[in-house]
Amino acid sequence: MISDAMPPSQAYVWIWLPDATEPVVAGLLSSQGPDYVFNYGRSYLAREDRIPIYLPELPLRQGVQVPTGGLRMASCLRDAAPDAWGRRVILNRHYGLRSREMDPAALSDLSYLLESGSNRIGALDFQTSATEYVPRFRAGATLAELQDAAAQVEEGIPLSTELEQALMHGTSLGGARPKAMIEGVQEQWIAKFPSRTDHYNIVKGEYLAMRLAAAAGLDVAQVNLQRAAGKDALLVRRFDRVMTEHGYTRKAIVSGLTLLGLDELMARYASYEDLAEKIRHDFAQPQQTLRELYARMTFNVLCGNTDDHARNHAAFWDGQSLKLTPAFDICPQARTGNEASQAMLIHDNQRSSRLLTCLHSASNFLLDQDQAMHIMREQIGAIDQHFDAVCDQGELSPVERNLFRLRTFLNPSIFDQAPEPLRELGTRFREKENGA
Repeated sequence: MISDAMPPSQAYVWIWLPDATEPVVAGLLSSQGPDYVFNYGRSYLAREDRIPIYLPELPLRQGVQVPTGGLRMASCLRDAAPDAWGRRVILNRHYGLRSREMDPAALSDLSYLLESGSNRIGALDFQTSATEYVPRFRAGATLAELQDAAAQVEEGIPLSTELEQALMHGTSLGGARPKAMIEGVQEQWIAKFPSRTDHYNIVKGEYLAMRLAAAAGLDVAQVNLQRAAGKDALLVRRFDRVMTEHGYTRKAIVSGLTLLGLDELMARYASYEDLAEKIRHDFAQPQQTLRELYARMTFNVLCGNTDDHARNHAAFWDGQSLKLTPAFDICPQARTGNEASQAMLIHDNQRSSRLLTCLHSASNFLLDQDQAMHIMREQIGAIDQHFDAVCDQGELSPVERNLFRLRTFLNPSIFDQAPEPLRELGTRFREKENGA
């Protein structure tokens, strides 16, 4: 364990190149005052199969590369750092009960990079050595044990060595909610658990939204629902890992924040319009991708997912081109009232969760009004047609079904000033309370 009294000053960045099952060292990340600078290694630059970690942030060249645009660390490297949940687990490891009230800044960014699990999202890892790669925290545990361990972390209870190592395996996964990594024979899954602060069944809500998004034609990550330790757990299949005869390959991923050149402090400026512009200029198959992004945006509004921030959008990077990953973290959020706002701006400075706002933005996605309306009608129809069947598969109670039907999915406020055909479809859905 790295001492917080003597925080590390550097970390070697290792990368899995396309189709490779073993990593190579790419360069060195070092602290320089409040910032972190990066140098590619000479051996990496000499490789014929080298790729830039991400362009335009870290082009293949010798010398120190300083973060730009007000960033403290290149955003493509920050993407591989643990977010709120992973940092909480690491703080628990250091401080136990005291960690519940601690500022995550108690440990440095390099400490988090070097202490979080090696099986992180994307194709990067961080090591103290430039010559020897040592993966961290591969101890196994049952789903029920991981569920209990996550609950103990929320309470600030120190873990046993075995459970600590198993839970640390998932500390490099993004997001704020309790989660862990599950590794099978041919595939890997992220297990997402309920939190003690939940006011409704968020796990089943995400299952419902993800399955309905797939039914509506979106490209989404595969999900399953399981019970462990008397509680629900959502299993999300990882799309950044591919099993081959020689082992797993890793797909490089950059977040929406990285695509937009932003960090967490600038996230409020992230917009679907800017992301659409990025797609038009830098993505393979831009027109098809724009339609997919627009459909994801409208589905977020339809299902009540207002947590659609830029880290919940991502793209594969193969060293030359970008492609949207399957959608993930589509989860209906609780509402205190009817009206709500999306985490990302939709049109100009508007982020209101309304279909009319989405219609105003259609041209940014190279869609006309009829095409945008068609996407919305198809999605509303899919939600209406498959809602009860997916609720049955997830074993949602009548109370849970009505909560999602009447308060989150197709909430009346999203239809404010929308065309009448859309409002009629929403009314028809809500009138089916209790399957009437």
